[in-house]
Amino acid sequence: MTDGLNTTIQNKFFTASKIFDNVTLIAGLGGEQSYLIEGSDKALLIDGLCGVGSLKAFVRELTDLPITLALTHAHLDHLGAIYEYQEGYLHPDDLPLLYSDDHSSAVNRLGFAKTGEKMGLTPRTTLTINDVVPPCNVKTYPLYEGHQFDLGGTVIEAVHVPGHTKGSMAFIDHQHHVCYSGDCCNINTLLCLKGSTTIETYQQSLMHFNTYRHLFDTFYGGHGPQIGAHLIDEGIELCQEIMDGKDDHIQSSFNGHPCYYGKAKNERYQRLDGKSMNIAYSLDTIFN
Repeated sequence: MTDGLNTTIQNKFFTASKIFDNVTLIAGLGGEQSYLIEGSDKALLIDGLCGVGSLKAFVRELTDLPITLALTHAHLDHLGAIYEYQEGYLHPDDLPLLYSDDHSSAVNRLGFAKTGEKMGLTPRTTLTINDVVPPCNVKTYPLYEGHQFDLGGTVIEAVHVPGHTKGSMAFIDHQHHVCYSGDCCNINTLLCLKGSTTIETYQQSLMHFNTYRHLFDTFYGGHGPQIGAHLIDEGIELCQEIMDGKDDHIQSSFNGHPCYYGKAKNERYQRLDGKSMNIAYSLDTIFN
C-alpha cells in the first residue's frame, strides 16, 4: 500500500515518509502520526501531533501549498499544530477536550513526546518545555459527517465515528481507497477515557462506519502501521461480547485509571487469539 515510495525526511522532532505520491505520513517523537495530503490547489493536514517542535515549519518544508488543518479528535497527541495555525476543523463535540487542562497543557504534551523513548523509539534531541508550542485561543470550524475537502483533483471525505471521543472523525481518501482514522478504530481502542462514549454507542458508530467500507480497505491511523478495514467487523463483534458479558474482561489500567480489555493481549497490544481489534472500557460506560 505504499506505491513503492520510500522518501524520508527527518529533523530532530519529526519524520516524514511518502506513502503515496501526494500523501506524506509525519510522525512525532511519541510515535503519534499525522497525514499531509496534497492536491493541485491546496493541502490538508490531518492531525497536529502533540505540539513539540514546530510542525507548521516542518510542513512548509514539504509543500508550498496553502494548508488546511483538520483534527480527527482533540486529544493532546493530535491537537498540537492548531496552536500554530490558530485555526482548524474539529467536530464540536470535542471542543471541551480542546480547551481542557489535560489536553492543552504544555507539560502534558511534553510528557507524551517523551514516552517515545519508553516505547523503544530513539530520541533525537533532549526535550524541554521551550520546545512545546504553548496553548492559545484558536478558531475552530465545525466539522461534520459528509464534509468534503476538495484539494484540487483530490477529495477527502469526513465521517463521524463517536467512540474514542464523542467527536472522533475519520477521513476517506477516495483516490487511494484508504481511510485516515486517527484513534477511532485500532488494535488498542480506548473507550475508558473522559470524553469517550459507551460501548453501546460505539457499536452503533461502527455499524454506521461499516456502510462506508466499499470506499476503503486500509486504515492509516494515529499510531502504528496501516491495518485492514476488517477491524470494523471485529470491533462490532467485540462490543457485542462486552455487552453480553462474554469477553475476556482483562483487568488493566490506563494513565492510572482502572479499565478492562475485551480480549487478552501481549505487551505489544496484540490479541492472543490472533485477531486484531481490542477495546479498553470502564464498567460504568458499557450501556447508554
